[in-house]
Amino acid sequence: MKIVPAGENALILYFADHMDPEVSARVRRAEQVLERELGKYLIDLVPSYASLLVIYDLYRTDFDALSAETSALLTSAEATAASGAGNLIELPVYYDSETGPDLDALARRTGLSPEDVVTLHQNREYHVYAIGFAPGFAYLGAVDDRIAAPRLATPRPKVEQGSVGIAGRQTAVYPSASPGGWNLIGRCPLPMFNLLETPPMPMRVGDRVRFYAINREQYLELGGVL
Repeated sequence: MKIVPAGENALILYFADHMDPEVSARVRRAEQVLERELGKYLIDLVPSYASLLVIYDLYRTDFDALSAETSALLTSAEATAASGAGNLIELPVYYDSETGPDLDALARRTGLSPEDVVTLHQNREYHVYAIGFAPGFAYLGAVDDRIAAPRLATPRPKVEQGSVGIAGRQTAVYPSASPGGWNLIGRCPLPMFNLLETPPMPMRVGDRVRFYAINREQYLELGGVL
C-alpha cells in the first residue's frame, strides 16, 4: 500500500495498479476500518478500483499524523483479515430490443444469438469495483469475454434510466437518464439511487451483483417505464 497527498486536506491510498476482486476487497476493508476507527477526523471516503481517497478535517489532524495512523491500522487489519465477499444484490432485467436497442447488434457482432447474450450476461456474479460518473452508477465486472464490446463510436444524447449496458468487460445500470455510449441490452425497473432512502443506493464497492431475466409484464409490474 502507498499513501500520497491529494490536496491540502486529502490523501490517497493505492493498493495496486490493476482491477481485481481481491484488490477491491482490500479497498472495501480499508474503508470500513478507517470509517470505524478514524471517523471523527474524516469528511469523506471515496473508494475506487484499487485506491481509496481519504478527505479529512484539517482542524482535527494533518497528513503526517493521519497517514501514520492509517498505515498502522491497515497493516493490522490486513494481518487479521478474512475474505470480504460483500453483499449479494440481485437485479431484475427486461432483456429485449424494446429496452435494449443494442442487443441484436451485439449478438451479430459476437456471432451469438440474442438469447445467448442474455444467458451469458445473467449467468455470473459481478463485482462492484467503483461508483461514479453519476450518483448510483456502479461499475461492475467482469462480463464474459464472448459478450465484451467497445463503447459506441457515437454516444447517445440520452440513455433511459435503468438501462443495462456493456462497455469493454464492464457492465452497469444507468441510475438516471443521461448521455452514454455503452451497448444497451435491457432495462432494470428498480431504482439505483434515491436520496430519500438510507443508504441512497442498493450497493457499494466490494458488493456482488447478479442479474436475472424478467418479461415485459413483470418489468411493468415492478415499476418499469417504456
